[in-house]
Amino acid sequence: MKIAVTYENGQIFQHFGHTEQFKIYTVENGKIVSSEVVDTNGSGHGALAGFLSEQSVAVLICGGIGGGAQMALADAGIKLYGGVSGSCDAAVEAYLANNLGYNPNVKCDHHDHEHNDGTHSCGNHGCGTHNCGGHSGH
Repeated sequence: MKIAVTYENGQIFQHFGHTEQFKIYTVENGKIVSSEVVDTNGSGHGALAGFLSEQSVAVLICGGIGGGAQMALADAGIKLYGGVSGSCDAAVEAYLANNLGYNPNVKCDHHDHEHNDGTHSCGNHGCGTHNCGGHSGH
């Protein structure tokens, strides 16, 4: 199994759509057997899900992430653990120990201007026609 973490200087990068690197861990029998830092080569929001899928990633640990990216990850079959901060290595170890603290309702803070009346219009960031709030637990 492969686990990807948004990466910047050993820490979890806090904006999925702007991440320039992932640290990808290969896990066998519940233990990390290898890891590498890979460049995204400038891929943005939607393309990052495809990038992770091409790397055979099964799990993503990240900070903030918008609804469109969450749907792209769900469509790619990648399990999302968002709202995480701190050391990449420590987060993966916590995940493997079934002890990772994450936020199942995570969103990107820069989208707040679209939520000021308590409703959500997905039109500005390509989510389609669904309610973005109901899919983060996939």
